[in-house]
Amino acid sequence: MKLSFSKMHGLGNDFMVVDGVRQRLPDQGPPLPAKVIRRLADRHFGVGFDQLLVVQPARGNAAFRYRIFNADGGEVSQCGNGARCFARFVREQGLTGDHEIPVETAAGEMTLTVTDDGLVTVDMGAPRWEPAEIPFRAERQADSYTLEINGREWPVCAVGLGNPHCVLLVDDVDRAPVAELGPAIEHHRDFPEKVNAGFMQILTPGRIRLRVHERGAGETLACGSGACAAVVCGQRLGLLDDSVEVALPGGSLRIQYHGEGSVRMTGPASHVYDGWILIDELQEGDA
Repeated sequence: MKLSFSKMHGLGNDFMVVDGVRQRLPDQGPPLPAKVIRRLADRHFGVGFDQLLVVQPARGNAAFRYRIFNADGGEVSQCGNGARCFARFVREQGLTGDHEIPVETAAGEMTLTVTDDGLVTVDMGAPRWEPAEIPFRAERQADSYTLEINGREWPVCAVGLGNPHCVLLVDDVDRAPVAELGPAIEHHRDFPEKVNAGFMQILTPGRIRLRVHERGAGETLACGSGACAAVVCGQRLGLLDDSVEVALPGGSLRIQYHGEGSVRMTGPASHVYDGWILIDELQEGDA
């Protein structure tokens, strides 16, 4: 099978985006086998990406169904940087001409807004603080929790934004032990569905620096939902304003949240190139 795709990125968080509206993909289950997704994600032998994004016909009243698969082949519910690329993709491909694009995700419906200056604002929904909704194993809801890792206790904030996030405050993100601590947090027993680990340095109440280790992908240059999680956690601790610039390794996002309702994220989306690949060849051998 010949599969056409676009390569895109949001602040360096990169994606392979596939049109499953005009190309025939399975309606039920994953659009591609996990083994194939892993091969496509390989930066030496495949296309190379942090996540695979798939556009499919909506099953409800939304304009499209938006699906996200990590580089390890596992499906996840949310990706803010991917959502911005998704919005630009469906407009560039002529699938819609609308500026307001409601999409159906595994976490519920969300609205993507393309502005006249080419930026995309994503309504990320309301943060979820109840441990069972994150999901996170804790006896009761709290502003902060303690994780024990390798005999040391780490104070963290946990929140759900369509996917689970754990946020740590650090003095200097450049020196934060992301490579060592990120995987340990991702696979911590208290997060039954694994978790994205954010390392946040507060510069001012209106500006932070952030690095994120994403579950199933490792550290990425940017994580939109991770930026939202860091801001709402910082606000919950009384440290951040309602509107915050989040500086990530790949660039900056603007996150707005007023203590209730939805979190809104605004940032760019970039189209890198278009291509095609023969999927049948990738299904041969072991991944």
